[in-house]
Amino acid sequence: MSPIPDERPAVTLRGFRPSDVPFVSSIVADALHEHYDPSLYLSLSSEWPEGFLIAADSHDVPVAFLLGVSQVEREARILMFAVDRYRRAQGIGRLLMTTFFERCRDRGYARVTLEVRVSNATAIRFYTRFDYSVVDLLRNYYSDGENGYQMARPLP
Repeated sequence: MSPIPDERPAVTLRGFRPSDVPFVSSIVADALHEHYDPSLYLSLSSEWPEGFLIAADSHDVPVAFLLGVSQVEREARILMFAVDRYRRAQGIGRLLMTTFFERCRDRGYARVTLEVRVSNATAIRFYTRFDYSVVDLLRNYYSDGENGYQMARPLP
């Protein structure tokens, strides 16, 4: 008899720490093709600490993250979300997303929005599996001039 494989990815979810900035910045540069001032992460983490989720490996090194904010009443926005390229397709993104939904429900949010590059078919497919749908085209949204989609989903 063979053991039943564990469906949970081999990561630990925890809150953001200032020492995570270099790892998060590296993931953002590689996965999102953006470069932000490190102080941005510190500033945003203080607004809703529970909305900034870190997935860390067995050495407590961040391998993925989800940064959520709330700028509209009863609505959360995923400002940044990325998984290290070597850790993709392991269920880490799913774990981050489902945990974020739980935290949004705990706060009484009714909707979650995010933005994604129109060229990022992999991410769009991922978000569609979580019932996100495109609600708007954002022209020249990214720093390199690429268009983005705004996607949204209700939180039942």
